[in-house]
Amino acid sequence: MKTIFFFLLTILFFDGSFAQKTEKYILLKPDRMFDGGQMHTSWVVFIKNNKIEEVGDMKFKLPAGTEIIELKGCTLLPGLIEGHSHLFLHPYNETSWDDQVLKESRAERTARAVEHAKATLMAGFTTVRDLGTEGSMYDDVGLKIAIEKNVVQGPRIICATRAIVARGTYGPRSESPDVILPQGAAEVGNVDEMMNEVRTQISKGADVIKIYADYRNGPNGEARPTFTVEEIAAAVKIAGSSGRLVTVHAVTAEGMTRAINAGVASIEHGDYGTEEVFKLMKEKGVALCPTLAAGDAVEQYKGWKKGIDPEPERITDKKRTFQLALKAGVTICMGGDVGVFTHGDNAREMEMMVEYGMKPIDVLKSATSINADVFGYGDKIGRIKKDLFADIIAVDGDPSVDIKNIRKIKLVMKDGVVYRNDK
Repeated sequence: MKTIFFFLLTILFFDGSFAQKTEKYILLKPDRMFDGGQMHTSWVVFIKNNKIEEVGDMKFKLPAGTEIIELKGCTLLPGLIEGHSHLFLHPYNETSWDDQVLKESRAERTARAVEHAKATLMAGFTTVRDLGTEGSMYDDVGLKIAIEKNVVQGPRIICATRAIVARGTYGPRSESPDVILPQGAAEVGNVDEMMNEVRTQISKGADVIKIYADYRNGPNGEARPTFTVEEIAAAVKIAGSSGRLVTVHAVTAEGMTRAINAGVASIEHGDYGTEEVFKLMKEKGVALCPTLAAGDAVEQYKGWKKGIDPEPERITDKKRTFQLALKAGVTICMGGDVGVFTHGDNAREMEMMVEYGMKPIDVLKSATSINADVFGYGDKIGRIKKDLFADIIAVDGDPSVDIKNIRKIKLVMKDGVVYRNDK
């Protein structure tokens, strides 16, 4: 009986000790704070475990054991959200896209993606929307889980798994019609196949569905629409019934128009959008992720010496269409198509948005609260607000005055955990 008594006592003791969770408290004290909407001075942020508990003037009592982090000269911001990333790609001037898809093993690509994820987090981007593994199947879901389990360090990942393309339009391509090469995306050929593919991707862990509404499949290699409105709408319907959104790659006016009318949430690139198309986007509430930095990088890979050589036509066109979108009042997301250029250099897109005509404060909104809202995560991230996740960064100086200050990272916190503290 004594043995049984002590056994039960031991169980009660350990149950009680494990039940007593140690609370963790952190107080952040910056010079100024951008909360996702506007700038404030002399505000503090109090964090309990992984959530934001208090924001504003210091009018509350701190619990014993609170860690206080002084951030003199710094601006506090919500963790930045990269809206268009490819963690399984690396810059095309290192290895071409075709060679990455065809010659690099998935093990190598995953190893690279782990390093890319860490570099992204350390640059202050605590969330990424990863829009396609480009031949690495569903490995982004595995990476996401590994990060969530703290196996490796990285941002929160919004996974698209495999992008969806019209059969025969994507790549890699062979000059011989008899040679079938592995593809960088999932191919479909009609409405039924589209619906089945969306369901498959959801079952594999996709958080968002990405579709190519057009691609370079014209007679002379020019971009042409690839899906009908009905085919895209079918994907929107299936994804929507599961609580997921659809975004599309579209550069042509017709491809954009079909996607808008099909009910997608956002459009990636929009290179040749017109005044009429952007007006329709505004009316329908469809956001634009312009990916300015990718085109800039590709032109430089081709030999353009930025600031020395005349501006390529592609860059001039991109500036013009971006300004048309701004003028129309289209909701602008921040996403650079990272992977085309170096992971960790995500701020390049923010700098170019200012260069092309946006106000720095509006770019900060795009990279935080707007991205969070457009992607469907506004109740979790994107703002420094009570009860949201404690995804917070600090930078030296004021990025609302000079956007380049966004690179001067001093603190990176994700889910209440400090991953970088340079103060």
